Amino acid sequence: MSEQSIQDAYAFCPRCGVAKNQIGSIPFRCDSCNLVLFLGPVAAVGGLVVNEDNELLMVRRARQPGLGRWGLPGGFVDRNETVEVALHREVREETNLSIQRIQFLMSRPNQYAYAGVVSPVIDFFFECVAVSIGELKLAEDELDFHQWVRPQAEHLENMAFESNRIAVECWLAATR
Repeated sequence: MSEQSIQDAYAFCPRCGVAKNQIGSIPFRCDSCNLVLFLGPVAAVGGLVVNEDNELLMVRRARQPGLGRWGLPGGFVDRNETVEVALHREVREETNLSIQRIQFLMSRPNQYAYAGVVSPVIDFFFECVAVSIGELKLAEDELDFHQWVRPQAEHLENMAFESNRIAVECWLAATR
């Protein structure tokens, strides 16, 4: 299956079911029922989790997208959830760690390819401190390995998402 953009995936109106005349346009407009969908980016969070030695928690992905590549603990923001709450939840779900001293680092657009559809994402990255690294336990369905490191080229050149690499490079520059 080849990948397609989210706007190309909308060949039919989700409200009335009529075939779309201009597939791929944003916003999606249905000429039959006048539905307009903007198909804007969804929000995601990434945690630059540091330990007492100012080393960063790098995790290796155990599934697509990015299987076998490095990333940061994080994920999508749920409905009615702030990015800060999502950060706590995602870091806990993926690593069993509690975090504190959360500081916004940066945001970055991203493309998330899943099941043949590429969706726009806006990633929000936060530096945070792990409360107790002894509690670290990876969610095996999502991650298969971790390291506490000052990321090097072998990490940066093998990141699952470009936005994660840029956030790590930003963090490295700020902590030199």
